Amino acid sequence: MPIDFSSKPGLVVYLTAGDPSLDATYDIALAAIDNGAQVLELGVPFSDPLADGPVIQRASERAVARGVRLSDVLTLANKIRAARPQAGIILFSYLNPVVRMGLPEFCKAAKEAGADGVLLTDMIVEEAGEYLAEMAKNDLAPVFLAAPTSPDERLKAIAEHSKGFVYAISRVGITGTQAQIASDAESLVARLKQFAKIPVAVGFGISTAEHVRSVSEFADAAIVGSAIVKLIEDSKAGEEAINVGKFVKSLRS
Repeated sequence: MPIDFSSKPGLVVYLTAGDPSLDATYDIALAAIDNGAQVLELGVPFSDPLADGPVIQRASERAVARGVRLSDVLTLANKIRAARPQAGIILFSYLNPVVRMGLPEFCKAAKEAGADGVLLTDMIVEEAGEYLAEMAKNDLAPVFLAAPTSPDERLKAIAEHSKGFVYAISRVGITGTQAQIASDAESLVARLKQFAKIPVAVGFGISTAEHVRSVSEFADAAIVGSAIVKLIEDSKAGEEAINVGKFVKSLRS
């Protein structure tokens, strides 16, 4: 299914699957979709999430400690797809769990689970030949990360090989909230738009409605992760979905 950001501002929500539990993540995912998230990024918990800041690291550690694995995330994706067939679902993972499952097996399972695409944080486009072939075989959209430091030649390759959308990183570094959107983000999107025929979404540090409005002026969508994962962390047990639903609605107001 193509990713649809026609309803502005486009909004992608990241959740660490299994934090605080798989059942809670399911409820939170539906609340996010019902309140305006067009795409969900379902994060596969990993024991060494180097690209993530402390908030998502803690969530990943909690989920790993509870025994949540890639197979559980695939089952969760399937449940969400059945409940909300209109939503975009992207599996967000480090390469290691995918390699352990086997790349052909993972791509087949991801398609069967109802995922639209996959973002592997440490998969670089220059080394993605086998990955791209398996993704194409299963009609899955590969989403690549584009950084402000990338030369135009690399941005061109990322834009050409991404499907669904391109993930533009608003700043160099790890994930986490920030006071304002870095000026690098707008110039990066402008550079990507020279090559990309698909939407460009901006992530890393977006945490307020003002950030979302700001990003929507120059990009197709905003990606909100750490702010939502922190809200879940701070919520009382059983109130996570209600709180996330309200927050997502506020981001689109």
